[in-house]
Amino acid sequence: MEKKRILITGKGSYVGTSFMSWVKQWPEQYDVEELSVRGEAWKEHDFSVYDVVLHVAGIAHMKESARNAELYNVVNCDLTISIAEKAKKQGVKQFVFLSSMSVYGIEDGIITSDSIPKPKSYYGISKYQAEEGLKKLETADFKIAIVRPPMVYGADCTGNYTKLAKLAVKLPTFPNFDNKRSMIYIDNLSEFIFYLVKVNASGIFLPQNAEYVSTSEMVRLIAEANRKKVKLTKFFNLFIKIFKNKIKTINKMFGNLIYEPIDIFEYSIKDFKKTIYLTERGK
Repeated sequence: MEKKRILITGKGSYVGTSFMSWVKQWPEQYDVEELSVRGEAWKEHDFSVYDVVLHVAGIAHMKESARNAELYNVVNCDLTISIAEKAKKQGVKQFVFLSSMSVYGIEDGIITSDSIPKPKSYYGISKYQAEEGLKKLETADFKIAIVRPPMVYGADCTGNYTKLAKLAVKLPTFPNFDNKRSMIYIDNLSEFIFYLVKVNASGIFLPQNAEYVSTSEMVRLIAEANRKKVKLTKFFNLFIKIFKNKIKTINKMFGNLIYEPIDIFEYSIKDFKKTIYLTERGK
């Protein structure tokens, strides 16, 4: 059986490097390489030897301002389309694009497979524009798979999970507030992307853990994994209810933001409690 060759465009990215490690479980069937797409050197790289391009390069965790609006567009949209055009021209069969839940522009609510994207942030807008450009390139011989994950977490991740984890090990008390959020553990996301590559899938995909996440329960588990104890209290709940939709930070922490369950196959291979333990102990 001939090996399937995968090129990850975006060297050193969290998702890309994690995916490469994951696929090493099947060395007889898959070859995976990373390629830096900073600068112009990538344009000289031969894409014709690859079956799949997994594009993960982009900018995300940067404070948005009018000054960097164009940078989001150049990196997250224009670069993505340029790489896809090269991949198509040189005979790559599948292009997998790591997009984001941010394309929906929703801060509180339920997202379904019928929800229409209405991005608000520069990040979300640039990702959605890239998606629209990629769709125009798709043919029967060049499949486009767009992945819109919610918050990704795992050992050594960056972003909102890291900020919350720091609070969890420092605070003696934390609100006991019932909310639900979609998240995805890095190994579950790697398994999901691996499935898309394996079956040469195309379309738009909304992967998530099998379980919705309560912020309060997540903080409790993070503290527990670090051999700390945090007391959950309902004392702050009225304040949270009043200001949840008025203060963005509170809504981000205690609002509800979920994908409706969409069963494709069993890719959520690790349950939530175990993923928190693995994330914290793996630091």
